Amino acid sequence: MLQHFTLAGLDAAAALLRRGGVLAYPTEAVFGLGCDPQDEAAFRRLFALKQRPPTQGVLLIGADFAQLAPYIDLAAVPPQVLQQVQASWPGPHTWVFPRATDVPAWVAGAHAGIALRVTAHAPAAALCRAFGGALVSTSANPHGQPAARTAQAVASSFGDALDGLLDAPLGGQAMPTPIRDALSGAIIRG
Repeated sequence: MLQHFTLAGLDAAAALLRRGGVLAYPTEAVFGLGCDPQDEAAFRRLFALKQRPPTQGVLLIGADFAQLAPYIDLAAVPPQVLQQVQASWPGPHTWVFPRATDVPAWVAGAHAGIALRVTAHAPAAALCRAFGGALVSTSANPHGQPAARTAQAVASSFGDALDGLLDAPLGGQAMPTPIRDALSGAIIRG
């Protein structure tokens, strides 16, 4: 059964995630689907909900750099690149890094790198803090459909197949965050 949470219920929403649940939550521009990136069963449920091929991978969000650092092969990132990226965070900028060797393969799919963002969106950052780490963040919609911009759209798309929904405001961005390669600066998604 779909559990509804407000910002006052962040601890309960984080507990749902720790128990292997899949939660929809607001991001900068659209609602996202999230789960614990270390929980393969939750990850597979999320991809089944989206009807998305697992080779596509997902991005992770965190409340601060410390939550994302374990996913990065820091030895492969020049210090000036890391400084440039960190200067853009927290903010609506997603960067693809070389991934650490112990990052679960299901997170990155068929990609060599991993997409990461330190979010400046207060509800999403608060959820990461309550959870205690980075979270999967992929748009809350069936694959190929428009991304949900309201809690009602999320509920109508997924209903009781979804474990939880954090009903809080979006961040005001018109489009999902751009994704760039951290090493080359190349734009992957504009």
